[in-house]
Amino acid sequence: MANSINPSFLQLLKNPPQMLAFGFGSGLAPKAPGTFGTLAAIPFYFVFKELPLNYYLLMLALTFIVGVWLCDITSKQLGVHDHGGIVWDEMVGLWLTMTLAPAGWLYLLLGFIFFRIFDIFKPWPIGWLDKKVSGGFGIMIDDVLAGVYAWLCLYLVSQWL
Repeated sequence: MANSINPSFLQLLKNPPQMLAFGFGSGLAPKAPGTFGTLAAIPFYFVFKELPLNYYLLMLALTFIVGVWLCDITSKQLGVHDHGGIVWDEMVGLWLTMTLAPAGWLYLLLGFIFFRIFDIFKPWPIGWLDKKVSGGFGIMIDDVLAGVYAWLCLYLVSQWL
């Protein structure tokens, strides 16, 4: 499997780090895997949002740290840096976006849209980080920053609405 560029769902089942990195299979979507990975993060968000803030922030830190490892090992196993199917970074980015978000579907939808915009268009320094930082940290950090930008937009909108 070391050089398998596009693993199957059955291959992911045999490799737990890849299964997580591929967002429980959501990253296997033939089109827009990052969007599907972000969608896969939503059910987990409904569980995480019930946590007290200090535990939510701890969850973010742990999923980032684990994500660095998951993304690094998966990209090495596949032989492709930042394979499009690796979506753990999108999941963490959405969870970061939704930190302290007001309750309701409107804010979840806006958070989702803001995050996808920043993840896709990669304004400075997101795009720079995406190109210049390698390994699992490089895969994770641009989506974390996209999450920060999206969080800021969501916060500003929530103050306005």
